[in-house]
Amino acid sequence: QVQLVESGGGSVEAGGSLRLSCVVSGRTVSRYGVGWFRQASEKERELVAAINDNGQGTYYAPSVKGRLTVSRDNAENTVFLQMNSLKPEDTAVYYCAATISHGWYNPREYNYWGQGTQVTVSS
Repeated sequence: QVQLVESGGGSVEAGGSLRLSCVVSGRTVSRYGVGWFRQASEKERELVAAINDNGQGTYYAPSVKGRLTVSRDNAENTVFLQMNSLKPEDTAVYYCAATISHGWYNPREYNYWGQGTQVTVSS
């Protein structure tokens, strides 16, 4: 079993930055791809960024490319999402999730989830 706990959410003004953290525990963490998803009110959950098990492969949704950066520290069992130049449309609950599948860039491959952290961006 794999457990994920997010932290770092909060409220910022447009143009500001936040850094989300996801601590992964349980089985061999370095074997898992990790994705960051978000779900805004009355919208579908979407994959915004993902990173493969060794950190050398990343994926970004077009809406966040150039503003969000995903990274991981396997020694600390932690995956990060650095969010810069935030916009009001980035407001959502952000979740990290893990997959053992090689298809870590595919949102349907994730089966372990954190509880989510709220990000609110005001204009």
